[in-house]
Amino acid sequence: MSSSYGENLRLTIFGQSHSAAIGMTLEGLPAGVEIDMEKLRAFLARRAPGQNAWSTARREADLPEFLSGLRGSVTCGVPLTAIIRNTDTRSGDYAPFAATPRPGHADYTAAVKYHGFQDPAGGGHFSGRLTAPLCIAGGVCLQILETHGISVISRIAAIGGIEDRGELIAPTAQKAFPTVDTACGERMQNAIREAKEAGDSLGGIVECAVLGLPAGLGDPMFDGMENRIASLVFGIPAVKGVEFGAGFAAASMRGSENNDPFTVEDGRITTVTNHCGGILGGITTGMPLRFRAAFKPTPSIAREQQSVDLTTLENARVTVGGRHDPCIVPRAVPVIEAAAAVAVYDAWLARRKDRG
Repeated sequence: MSSSYGENLRLTIFGQSHSAAIGMTLEGLPAGVEIDMEKLRAFLARRAPGQNAWSTARREADLPEFLSGLRGSVTCGVPLTAIIRNTDTRSGDYAPFAATPRPGHADYTAAVKYHGFQDPAGGGHFSGRLTAPLCIAGGVCLQILETHGISVISRIAAIGGIEDRGELIAPTAQKAFPTVDTACGERMQNAIREAKEAGDSLGGIVECAVLGLPAGLGDPMFDGMENRIASLVFGIPAVKGVEFGAGFAAASMRGSENNDPFTVEDGRITTVTNHCGGILGGITTGMPLRFRAAFKPTPSIAREQQSVDLTTLENARVTVGGRHDPCIVPRAVPVIEAAAAVAVYDAWLARRKDRG
């Protein structure tokens, strides 16, 4: 399986949703970096399940255990490896789907690719559970980026067609439901409850901004900042689209509308607008790097759905029980931050290497 990312910072994620543990190895971290463990645990808690009405009832502490790479809480120069033990698994919930793939999940494609030897419990390696170790890596990178004056903020931009109001200019991490406009967040929560009561689910959009980036990060062609970020973001289960800056809206603009005029402020080159999302030619402009990720509705729903029996090749009906998020978007917010942080820090290390 292709579960590794990075050039200067190498991230590998391992485990399955219901295996003894899930984890990550992060190579390329400099020695001597102190990790604030309380801060890291607080970051992981934002993604953890079983905390509110809009997340799965599965309860996991998601406490990381570091196996290597630290002396105390300081990096020592060798690969950083951490695991999170799975303690609240119910693999029996997935027995009915051994031969009847759940619509919207990777059950069918995994069975084809791995000839039936894949682990189907909880989605196995395809599960959103694997975003927990991504958050370990991202939480570490966030702390390192902060020492360089770089911050990553995000918000729920939309759920079920309900859009947040206001501009993302400050963190929303302190909020139980991370929207800029609290009233919009309440409407989203009501929509999630209604979908859950109907045995259905909702999707949405997460917006992310990286602030404090210097101009010059990234490369043209295949190592541009869009490429680096999108590669990681598309590794998050349920992500179906990523756009930077104005994104698809730019397709309906004229050049005179979409172009960002340059200006000088306090001796620094900036742009009047930021339709490019802080990236031109794959390289950062020094303006905030902004992108949005679209998440599909949770495919595990209580309604009966049409499927097939893989053994008899006949049509079948399936009802997905168990414990599932009626909307994964709220828990995905810190995951998007984590992905952005890993990608940006990888580019940061490349820039430092280029400068010698």
